[in-house]
Amino acid sequence: MGRLDGKVCLITGGARGQGAAEAARFVEEGATVYITDFRVEAGEETAKATGAVFLEHDVTDAERWAAVVEQIVGQAGRLDVLVNNAGIFRKVPLIETTVELWDRIISVNQTGVFLGMHAAAGPMIEQGSGSIVNISSVAGLQGTGAFAYGATKWAVRGMTKCAAVDLGPHGIRVNSIHPGIIVTDMIAGLPLEEAAQTVPLKKNGTPEDVAELALWLASDESRYTSGAEITVDGGLTA
Repeated sequence: MGRLDGKVCLITGGARGQGAAEAARFVEEGATVYITDFRVEAGEETAKATGAVFLEHDVTDAERWAAVVEQIVGQAGRLDVLVNNAGIFRKVPLIETTVELWDRIISVNQTGVFLGMHAAAGPMIEQGSGSIVNISSVAGLQGTGAFAYGATKWAVRGMTKCAAVDLGPHGIRVNSIHPGIIVTDMIAGLPLEEAAQTVPLKKNGTPEDVAELALWLASDESRYTSGAEITVDGGLTA
């Protein structure tokens, strides 16, 4: 018996990295999984490899969010889990951050999460249950040289707690995951071997490490956990 048997899950940014790892684990545990991404070819390849269903999706587009959720509920009859995984990273300090870069990062990392929670809340409220997992970062727990990115991850942390309060009476749990140094394409080019030495466990994380925590939060095993911020960082923020 799978830990997510009967659950219908939506994972954004699912074409690669953490989203793809989450999709694979969720399918393994019995879920019906929809992955969304703007990368069509990569998304279709990941869907084929994992057994998920791929939908093209720009998370900054409110109308597309409504259409995606409507399609999932129309096909599967419900929506039990939303993982707001889509995000972009730019390591740019404050004085080098342009308004254009600020607006772009905010639109994906912060507004995208808001739109996702807003769209998923309707069917979850109607069915009286649901789990929303927002992927933040250790950059949402401490200062970072990536100014706009850090700002959005602090925002996701706060939005998660507010949503947990708003949606809790409807049986919906909302939690945030705060990954540390996770080796994905998003941070390609950074000095990862050197970075690993700053981690108490002396190693960087993998997308699968994040997927295991997301799986627990998506499952009924975490049925009394809401409004939490949980790190998966090898002790980096300890």
